[in-house]
Amino acid sequence: VQLQASGGGLVRAGGSLRLSCAASGRTFSRYVMGWFRRAPGKEREFVAAITWITRSTLYADSVKGRFTISRDDAKDTVYLQMNTLKPEDTAVYYCAAGRTVDQVTITGNYDYWGQGTQVTVSS
Repeated sequence: VQLQASGGGLVRAGGSLRLSCAASGRTFSRYVMGWFRRAPGKEREFVAAITWITRSTLYADSVKGRFTISRDDAKDTVYLQMNTLKPEDTAVYYCAAGRTVDQVTITGNYDYWGQGTQVTVSS
């Protein structure tokens, strides 16, 4: 699976962005899709994930209620709608695909990664 993330940019605090991640190469619909981020000087951290079939979602506490993950299997694309952005959301955002439906917060459970897209939130 090849993943191409896009949609990042510079936005003021309180604003919104929608990230997209287009997949190609394999059956996208059978993968758990996740979003992770890495802020300067920090480790990569889990943001959100969505499974296939039931489309169950899981969010990090820091983004719950502000971010929404969704997927369009017909377009082989997963989205991350980010609202009420805060300066602490500034990071490079990565999408990832994996087959493990358990422990979706763990980076090691994902097999494929996109190249990342920069999100910068100014105060």
